[in-house]
Amino acid sequence: MADQVDEQALDEVVTYTSDLIRIDTTNRGGGDCRERPAAEYAAARLADAGIEPVLLERTQGRTNVVARIEGTDPSAGALLLHGHLDVVPAAAADWSVHPFSGEIRDGVVWGRGAVDMKNMDAMILAVVRGWARQGVRPRRDIVIAFTADEEASAEDGSGFLADEHPELFEGCTEGVSESGAFTFHDGDGRQIYPIAAGERGTAWLKLTARGRAGHGSKVNRDNAVTHLAGAIARIGAHEWPLRLTPTVRAALTELAALYGIETDLTDVNALLEKLGPAAKLVEPTLRNSANPTMLDAGYKINVIPGEAVAYVDGRYMPGGEEEFRSTLDRLTGPDVDWEFHHREVALQSPVASPTFAGMRAAVEEFAPEGHVVPFCMSGGTDAKQFSRLGITGYGFTPLKLPDGYDYAAMFHGVDERVPVEALHFGVRVLDRFLRTA
Repeated sequence: MADQVDEQALDEVVTYTSDLIRIDTTNRGGGDCRERPAAEYAAARLADAGIEPVLLERTQGRTNVVARIEGTDPSAGALLLHGHLDVVPAAAADWSVHPFSGEIRDGVVWGRGAVDMKNMDAMILAVVRGWARQGVRPRRDIVIAFTADEEASAEDGSGFLADEHPELFEGCTEGVSESGAFTFHDGDGRQIYPIAAGERGTAWLKLTARGRAGHGSKVNRDNAVTHLAGAIARIGAHEWPLRLTPTVRAALTELAALYGIETDLTDVNALLEKLGPAAKLVEPTLRNSANPTMLDAGYKINVIPGEAVAYVDGRYMPGGEEEFRSTLDRLTGPDVDWEFHHREVALQSPVASPTFAGMRAAVEEFAPEGHVVPFCMSGGTDAKQFSRLGITGYGFTPLKLPDGYDYAAMFHGVDERVPVEALHFGVRVLDRFLRTA
């Protein structure tokens, strides 16, 4: 299929990425965010293209946008396209350019959200506006959702939409969103394009140790800080067992074939060594994980507190939640209680599906030198919340990236940026996929 994207769409994706970056939608957690200006910006561009948007809020200022484009085949399941509007904080003093400048310099768009994920929001807008100019209708209904609060709990975003407005997603069977179909350079000339077909579950934990408060100079065998420190040390040192899910098995199998290596899943460590840098695509998703991240105890150096608290970023593989729970019970021990601070499900999506095949074909058309493989995300996206509606989620934000560009470091990192040519590639691939999905 020939490239059917017009020049205006290529211009618009760059403009929209820059404009959205300039709208500061920093999500500091605890409800401290206001996505409404970005939501209104996106809604106006949809409306200008004759696509009727609906703006919805659970909390004032935490705005979501939903719209539907009718397809030509009413019997086909609808496809959800979703992207979040909020971003994580950025300290301007640490950046080469101001993180909310949206500056375009030397063919690169700079700023918070350039990769996570205002670029995809801009791609969606550019593609559907191009369709409006050309009179294109997709085969399937396309539901567009720009969400709030993804960078925190999603309670004001996809969680709210899934729980309170499921009718807007009627007929949706699959969804695509962030973190897939980007160029991974393996250092040996190969260009790999991983498409996400799974996510580890989210298990953010609060640990609480209680003991006997007292004077810091006295012997105290019931010290809450000591109890907590022991539990945190055990969690941090724990080596989780290998757990291969179908998606990870498919990733290892396809990578091994690409490198001409015999697929021996009985010795995964040896296989990873042979894969070299490409092993990074699967290493974070071979097992559950739990990383201590925050500590809070005491108020004065000579006072032993009666309570100490810690937070742990836990993730579990599809099918691994029960193992995760029982392991935490053992590692925390009898003196420390733990609870979920935030929990979301793990996801597993079929690789042998027409939708995955369509994404693969779209990437290969515009990057014939590339090699598409499935992979599982180590973190999570709004696909978790939308899965409550029976929507199978994939990670597909296509970007053709130059060698030396550290894609992973752009997420929540300093000097987040995206090449203009990567955005152009993304629009072409997304357009190709959606026309034929």
